[in-house]
Amino acid sequence: MGELFRSEEMTLAQLFLQSEAAYCCVSELGELGKVQFRDLNPDVNVFHRKFVNEVRRCEEMDRKLRFVEKEIKKANIPIMDTGENPEVPFPRDMIDLEANFEKIENELKEINTNQEALKRNFLELTELKFILRKTQQFFDEMADPDLLEESSSLLEPSEMGRGAPLRLGTALSTAVETFHTKQMKADLKLAVGDYVHKSVFIIFFQGDQLKNRVKKICEGFRASLYPCPETPQERKEMASGVNTRIDDLQMVLNQTEDHRQRVLQAAAKNIRVWFIKVRKMKAIYHTLNLCNIDVTQKCLIAEVWCPVADLDSIQFALRRGTEHSGSTVPSILNRMQTNQTPPTYNKTNKFTSGFQNIVDAYGIGTYREINPAPYTIITFPFLFAVMFGDFGHGILMTLIAVWMVVRESRILSQKSDNEMFNMVFSGRYIILLMGLFSTYTGLIYNDCFSKSLNMFGSSWSVRPMFNKANWSDALLETTPLLQLDPAIPGVFGGPYPFGIDPIWNIASNKLAFLNSFKMKMSVILGIFQMLFGVALSLLNHIYFKKPLNIYLGFIPEMIFMSSLFGYLVILIFYKWTAYDAHTSKEAPSLLIHFINMFLFSYEDTSNKMLYSGQKGLQCFLVVVALLCVPWMLVAKPLVLRQQYLRRKHLGTHNFGGIRVGNGPTEEDAEIIQHDQLSTHSEEGEEPTEDEVFDFGDTVVYQAIHTIEYCLGCISNTASYLRLWALSLAHAQLSEVLWTMVIHIGLSVRSLGGGLGLFFIFAAFATLTVAILLVMEGLSAFLHALRLHWIEFQNKFYTGTGFKFLPFSFDIIREGRFDD
Repeated sequence: MGELFRSEEMTLAQLFLQSEAAYCCVSELGELGKVQFRDLNPDVNVFHRKFVNEVRRCEEMDRKLRFVEKEIKKANIPIMDTGENPEVPFPRDMIDLEANFEKIENELKEINTNQEALKRNFLELTELKFILRKTQQFFDEMADPDLLEESSSLLEPSEMGRGAPLRLGTALSTAVETFHTKQMKADLKLAVGDYVHKSVFIIFFQGDQLKNRVKKICEGFRASLYPCPETPQERKEMASGVNTRIDDLQMVLNQTEDHRQRVLQAAAKNIRVWFIKVRKMKAIYHTLNLCNIDVTQKCLIAEVWCPVADLDSIQFALRRGTEHSGSTVPSILNRMQTNQTPPTYNKTNKFTSGFQNIVDAYGIGTYREINPAPYTIITFPFLFAVMFGDFGHGILMTLIAVWMVVRESRILSQKSDNEMFNMVFSGRYIILLMGLFSTYTGLIYNDCFSKSLNMFGSSWSVRPMFNKANWSDALLETTPLLQLDPAIPGVFGGPYPFGIDPIWNIASNKLAFLNSFKMKMSVILGIFQMLFGVALSLLNHIYFKKPLNIYLGFIPEMIFMSSLFGYLVILIFYKWTAYDAHTSKEAPSLLIHFINMFLFSYEDTSNKMLYSGQKGLQCFLVVVALLCVPWMLVAKPLVLRQQYLRRKHLGTHNFGGIRVGNGPTEEDAEIIQHDQLSTHSEEGEEPTEDEVFDFGDTVVYQAIHTIEYCLGCISNTASYLRLWALSLAHAQLSEVLWTMVIHIGLSVRSLGGGLGLFFIFAAFATLTVAILLVMEGLSAFLHALRLHWIEFQNKFYTGTGFKFLPFSFDIIREGRFDD
């Protein structure tokens, strides 16, 4: 359970893998997903590594599979996904896979080529069939005497007698207008990729010279030419032959398409499994390229980062891989000692992964420092709910999240490509908690779609006020507003059982009351969270054994914040308990008191003291807070400088290997060197061997940290007021939406109003989801994110580490091939 609050302990290990067992061992480690390989050949070009040919073969197989997948999707054939996790093929199986993929690719390419040629021929015959039909219509029209007389003027008498050579053709409709030919005003639509519009034309000419000129002109306009039989009988025979050829081609095309569908359907059943196999092999060979090869060429040496808790499972995976390969020599795992910083690894599940991603988006945690994710599980949705508090909106958000949680298995199996939906779905448990907390805070605020719920009745009673003030009917008729005095017995029946009294929903001073309540609540929540963040830093200092950071950092920081802002929280609670309805008019202003506390100004007696001895205590707290500033600013650099000088004084002076003076031994020198590294590590630096302690840099660093913390306490406290501001904004926007939409339908008391209310409610529901749930929810989410990243995590979370990225086949199994 302790590892949940701190990253896993990591170790650097060395693997000795026999050459014949290396492939299977890496395969088992990929299935386990618990080791991160280091590149032991950083200076070697990727094209000069040992397994580069195998990687290229895998890439070629992957290319062929992508071609097949493209053809399957083009044919709208669904790809089967049974969730199967196939085993990695052995290296000797690569030849069979290559041959299989080569056969499928060639077969598909041949089918596509033949089908394209058949379609082109089919379109040409279809075009010719259409031309012959239009030509016959043209000659039938020429048989009309009027049209015959018109055409005779176009031809010479000698041409009319013996018949001029004819050419038929089609051209794009936009180009035919420039022809001085007889054209038929009928468009021919042919599908060659995209639809094109063509028109039919007929040309009469004499002689070979005109024939060549006509041919060149038609080629210039990209027109298609066809010979035209002169007699009707020849044209009829030609049309009959064309129809026969079209029927034959159609039958061949259908058979070709059926064969293509069968090939693609067979491939669709196995393509996901093929993808997984090929990309697992490719990942294994990429990983093997990171290893060193022993001089005997019989052993591969790898270095990996792995969790200490998983060493047993890693060794078991190595034994299993050795057995699968048939090797008799076992693989060896040897832990190594190193000064390098290990990667940060936080174990997560489907519930905690979303909250861990929120933390990691700010920065990957430093190795073994406190992990904010477990605390974020509660604080993040709660702060969101403080800004989004509405019972109705919280119920809607909860229902949406419950739907995603209940159907998560089905949704995961569908593997949606919608990036926005996938992002929302991955945070379904975050949304669920945000909805539940918003429902709770909505009950506290007694706010449901801007209306109050009268669950327990009101604690206010007007009757005693009437009797005490002797309000007359005339007074009630002439005075629009009357204020109830809670000090009169019987008017105010005490605290409301749960949440806010519903009578405040109709009060004219509702906003002033809620402003005071929510502002104080925001300050209390903010200061408590910041104090909790400072307290968590103590756990980091204890774990990393940094006593200087405890005595010269944590203690003055805690005293500084508690003496000023912790005292403010105590004043708020004291005022709530010390004053009641009878003494509320005498209650002083906390804001004025807090300002006077900093200014040491107590001459103004209009704002009376809250308790006796307040002046002396406040002056003491301010002085203590001011003393904490030099405590944080000066003490730590001076102590670090003193430690450095002491170590320098204890240095050894060796002449010719002879130890001179009373300096430390070699063992002592090693301890001193370790202490120097620890000292620099406390400063957040990475020292080198020749690095010397720089007092000036240390002072500047500590000054920046002190100023940032002291000013941050003030600015961060003010930043938490966004809880108050966004809560009021959400409530007011909800009220405006109710007043301007639903109130219109409810105000019309007729049959038309009832019918119109149906459409008005639809508009209200749409605006509620679009504006209040989506836009306002996203706004509150971002503000809660900022409060955790800046105001909370900066008190204890450095976030300067790097993430543990294990070699794992999970990405391939989930279908994210391109990651």
